[in-house]
Amino acid sequence: MTNPLRVCLVDDHAVVRAGYRRLIELEPDLVVAAEHADAESAYAALARVDAGPVDIVVLDLSLPGQSGLELLRHLALRRPGLRMLVFTMHDAPATVRQCLAAGAAGFVTKSSAPEMLIDALRRLGRGERALSPDIAAAADDEPMAPHKALSVREFDILQRLAAGDGLDRISRTLHLSPKTVANYQAEIRRKLGVDNPIALLQYALRHGLLPG
Repeated sequence: MTNPLRVCLVDDHAVVRAGYRRLIELEPDLVVAAEHADAESAYAALARVDAGPVDIVVLDLSLPGQSGLELLRHLALRRPGLRMLVFTMHDAPATVRQCLAAGAAGFVTKSSAPEMLIDALRRLGRGERALSPDIAAAADDEPMAPHKALSVREFDILQRLAAGDGLDRISRTLHLSPKTVANYQAEIRRKLGVDNPIALLQYALRHGLLPG
């Protein structure tokens, strides 16, 4: 019998993690090896040279502090061999594309049937990509939309700006200088063709880019 796939859960709700753990550990070929409630602690544990053995990270996008998208981006750079599955309520096509571009090997919405999560884990374990049926075509729509030109960092800041976060709060959360965040904001507005916060919010609403 081969060793079970070792899964790390990253979600800020303890009850939700307990439910995932129970679902996963009913399967003989899967085991939950670690859990984290935020991106910072997950990165600190998983990015270490002596990190415990983990095959797949299952992460939500809505996390306190740094977002799941930022965690995804940093882990993909630090540990390119680690397979990552986004498991979230967010289903906007732009969000799906950004996650895949940042290094996700799979994307499953929380509205999917429980078997979809298990199937996705096994697919990732075989080296395949896994997308839940409700978002499978999301990577190809809006081919000419301006926000497709945003980097992962710019897209994350765009979502935070559209949600009402100020530059100082974004600076503290992402550990960037206020000047750097202001420069990102200017570049985002330039790429989207908007020149004020209201126009940016309207763009985000029109394209379904709000994080919630």
